[in-house]
Amino acid sequence: MFYEPRNGHGLAHDPMKACVIPRPIGWISTISGDGVFNLAPFSYSNLVAGEPPMFMFSSNGVHLDGGAKDSALNAAETGEFVYNLATWETREAMNQSSLHVARDEDEFELAGLTKATSMLVKPPRVAESPINLECKTWKTIELPSGKSGAHNVMVIGEVVGVHIVDDALKENGVIDVVSLRAVARLGYLDYSVVDEVFTMSRPK
Repeated sequence: MFYEPRNGHGLAHDPMKACVIPRPIGWISTISGDGVFNLAPFSYSNLVAGEPPMFMFSSNGVHLDGGAKDSALNAAETGEFVYNLATWETREAMNQSSLHVARDEDEFELAGLTKATSMLVKPPRVAESPINLECKTWKTIELPSGKSGAHNVMVIGEVVGVHIVDDALKENGVIDVVSLRAVARLGYLDYSVVDEVFTMSRPK
């Protein structure tokens, strides 16, 4: 089939999110200017540069001055956020933290997660997550609006601090990615877990 997104797809379910897979889950912790903690997962997220390391997440249907999820607003207001790796062990808590709740409600407590103090930024890390990236917000970009009129906001931050649990590091100094069992987002309500890898050398 071929379709133009502006004209619709004619299917029972939107296939777009199943066309680019797997997608890393940006499990983002922030703190508001009033000191309220926030934690939410985003399926549009990734590293976007290596030197300096830059990380982005996109908050769909959220205005910078308000909306269902506060992560983009907080990252813009305070200039800081933390990426927490979502794993098989934390999948239920990650999913629980996606609930739309009042701005003064703490998703860490809602999901039964532990706050770990960050070294260089104010937002706490998810202690149960084996990898955390402390980020300083570099820029927020308001993307084109959808038919509903809601705005999409992209947040880009520079990674200024990296936490990796010692157990995830092999003797040769590389991360044992299989042991982490990272969770990724697929289309619809589907997810995937990384439990098998293969290596390919680049052609010379």
